[in-house]
Amino acid sequence: PRPGAPCHRVLPLAVRTLSGSPHPGEPPPTIPTSPQGLLPHPKIRVPRHLRQTYIRPAGEVVNLLIPFQGKPRPQVSWSKDGQPLDPKRVTVRNGDRDTIFFIRKAERSDSGQYQLSIKIDRLEDKATIDIRVIEQPGPPENLKLVDVWGFNVALEWSPPKDNGNTALKGYTVQKSDRKSGQWFTVLERCPRPSCTVSDLIIGNSYSFRVFSENACGYSATAAVTTELAHIRKPEIACKPKKYSGRDFSEPPKFTQPLADRSTTRGYNTQLFCCVRAFPKPKIIWLKNQTEIREDPKYISVFNEGVCSLEIRKPSSFDGGLYTCKAVNPLGEASVDCRLDVKGKAGGLVALVALFLVPALGLLV
Repeated sequence: PRPGAPCHRVLPLAVRTLSGSPHPGEPPPTIPTSPQGLLPHPKIRVPRHLRQTYIRPAGEVVNLLIPFQGKPRPQVSWSKDGQPLDPKRVTVRNGDRDTIFFIRKAERSDSGQYQLSIKIDRLEDKATIDIRVIEQPGPPENLKLVDVWGFNVALEWSPPKDNGNTALKGYTVQKSDRKSGQWFTVLERCPRPSCTVSDLIIGNSYSFRVFSENACGYSATAAVTTELAHIRKPEIACKPKKYSGRDFSEPPKFTQPLADRSTTRGYNTQLFCCVRAFPKPKIIWLKNQTEIREDPKYISVFNEGVCSLEIRKPSSFDGGLYTCKAVNPLGEASVDCRLDVKGKAGGLVALVALFLVPALGLLV
């Protein structure tokens, strides 16, 4: 036979009866035996995911199927921490090859070590199933503002009394400014019960709250600060430097003089020049050294240093020497130009009349 295979032997056995052999001289009969009469040891086949702590959230179903072997059918028994199971909480169904452990709605009190035992006569096998039912943790405690400086706030709190029957993953910190009232997350899964919140806005007042978190989720409520953190504007003492003011005063000075012009009689014309002065100068226009006063024929405008004089429908009498004078307390300045007003093309009209009228007379 191959190594490790069971051996089947036929052993010769001599059986002697009290009355002697029924057939003298014949060999004694042989009685074959087989290993079918040997009973296998009971063995629990614990699934791999149950070899470590089995974690379930509160309120969910716990349904475990654990196979085993053994003939004849072994006796199966369950216990929790050495005590019999509560039939109101746990339902057990045993078969020939497996056992089913069922909790309809897990509670935190269902956590613990459950012992499974199967027995055939004096042979026994045992296994321990560690079940942990977890739930949301409680909120952190004693949240307080430790310090406020610049754009920063230091917070400190204590771990929650109830961690939900499992280790905490960390803390989530949120802030809310008094103007908007909305909460924004600033830190996630902070590992320590303290933190520093930075980049706050000057002039705002903030509240803070902290949630604890485990594998089942966040705490149902949060710890909230009882006082506001006021981010105040830093007090900066500004000492302006003393300086002597610049004197912008200056006497009038023409930066663009008047230009001589020629115009046609009956067509409006304008004269322009530019002057610079401070204080603002008074502008005086003169024609042939005579001041032009309130005359509707002339329109004088001074704006942003530009001086203009409009002459409406000039005639031959409006030609001559025009002067623009700028005067302020620091002095005066003036510029001149000559305006030449030409007559209309009257000679051409007379020539047409001279030749056209006699021609019309001949036609008549």
